[in-house]
Amino acid sequence: MKKIRKAVIPAAGFGTRFLPATKATPKEMMPIVDKPAIQYIVEEALQSGIEEILIISGHAKRAIEDHFDTNTDLELQLQRQGKTDLLNMVRSISEINIHYIRQKHMRGLGDAVLCARSFIDDEPFAVLLGDDIVYNETEPALKQMIHVYDKVGATVLGCQEVPKEKVSAYGIVKGQLTDDPDLLRVVDMIEKPSIEEAPSRFAALGRYILTPDVFEVLERVQPGKGNEIQLTDALKLMADREAVYAYNFKGRRYDTGNKLGYLKAVVEYALRRPDLGEDFRAYLQDLLKK
Repeated sequence: MKKIRKAVIPAAGFGTRFLPATKATPKEMMPIVDKPAIQYIVEEALQSGIEEILIISGHAKRAIEDHFDTNTDLELQLQRQGKTDLLNMVRSISEINIHYIRQKHMRGLGDAVLCARSFIDDEPFAVLLGDDIVYNETEPALKQMIHVYDKVGATVLGCQEVPKEKVSAYGIVKGQLTDDPDLLRVVDMIEKPSIEEAPSRFAALGRYILTPDVFEVLERVQPGKGNEIQLTDALKLMADREAVYAYNFKGRRYDTGNKLGYLKAVVEYALRRPDLGEDFRAYLQDLLKK
């Protein structure tokens, strides 16, 4: 069985929920404290053993490429100023092996994954959505899922339960129990169902391990909701003919694609910082008193 070496990060969307901030700045570059959101995703991939990363880019996303590129002028300035820690941090970002391809038309997540076909070259691979940041101090969510893939040798969806009123925002899974209480075999999936349609509250949340079979299925999938090619529809078809699993990953997940989720991520990551946490907590407590 081939190991998971490659990861795909779709990052071509317009980020309309964060306008006007995203008119000229990619939503993936919005900072969680002092680090762009997409860097947390890239770091999770690297910490999970991923060797090569493909970012599916789009219009006005050049800032992402610049962020992970070298910046000689900045490095020389930091060197002259003796700011060694910052210099090492900047250099470490540019040493990551990242490839880029553009999704020319915004036709959904399924179409974005299709853009990665030549990069994947018939290997199982990971997909990490840039809107979903998962905090786990001991084991990244993707690494947990790779362990599951190593056992089952099939497509694995990263899932968690969401509140009933939120099911209409996600791909919702209907599954059969397995010997592992955190693992379901997928029977059906519905993209953004109404509360009445939803078969469960178990939602696919931005982490996938996919077999290369998905490309052939995606080519046959007809546009669904929003006239987009939905990855959920392809996974549903795959589940009809082969094993597809949904894994309840462990970690605090932040939906940074909406304003409240983004603010929660900023606050909670700041509170975890040894250089900021104590003072920031005191500030928040004082603010609440007022």
